[in-house]
Amino acid sequence: MAAPQISVYSLSDLKNTTDDALPNYLTSLKFKQSHVLTDVRLALGYSAVVIAGATFYADHKLGWDATKYWTFWAVLAYFILNGALTYWIWGVEKGKIFEGQLNGTTISMASSVKKHTPMYNLKVCCEKAGKKPQTLNISAPFTRWFDSDGYFVATPFQQWLASEVSMVGEADPKKASSASTSKEPPKKITESQGQMETGSAAVSSANGPSPSSARSRKSKKMP
Repeated sequence: MAAPQISVYSLSDLKNTTDDALPNYLTSLKFKQSHVLTDVRLALGYSAVVIAGATFYADHKLGWDATKYWTFWAVLAYFILNGALTYWIWGVEKGKIFEGQLNGTTISMASSVKKHTPMYNLKVCCEKAGKKPQTLNISAPFTRWFDSDGYFVATPFQQWLASEVSMVGEADPKKASSASTSKEPPKKITESQGQMETGSAAVSSANGPSPSSARSRKSKKMP
């Protein structure tokens, strides 16, 4: 399946596409992802929706006088759940896009971007049982793994992640070692560019050698 094309001027699209690619890459390296954060968020959100729906249905069927007592407690529970959801998103998750384990070591990653700055910021926390947690902050421009047309290129992103995070590099040493030789941003040669280059070469061939190349060959023939 081809990668979706996004606008290279939308920081939210660039970040969200990169966020989606990170767990897929880590799980392919046998990282065991934990879904506790997502499960709690969904449980809080859906519980609030169910309470709102049940309250509306009861009011519609039974009328206000019969349900006003229960509506008070339903509204109170709804606001409590939404407050808990807001705290969970901003106070607990804090932008985390991955949390999992590999070989007994827990790793969590939280991403962020700054307004008007096309840089992907990643906070990585690794914790092994009985040892002090280690925190690493890394960043890179989105142009490193997005081409000029807005297509995500997985290999440069995976190489960057493997070279910057030792735990990922140990799980994927090939990507970690190849990262140093491929730091150029992805480039795409369009069909029109290719035709222009081919046409230039054809024109050059039809017009014959350039004066400078002719003089060079002449100087080589002189004793």
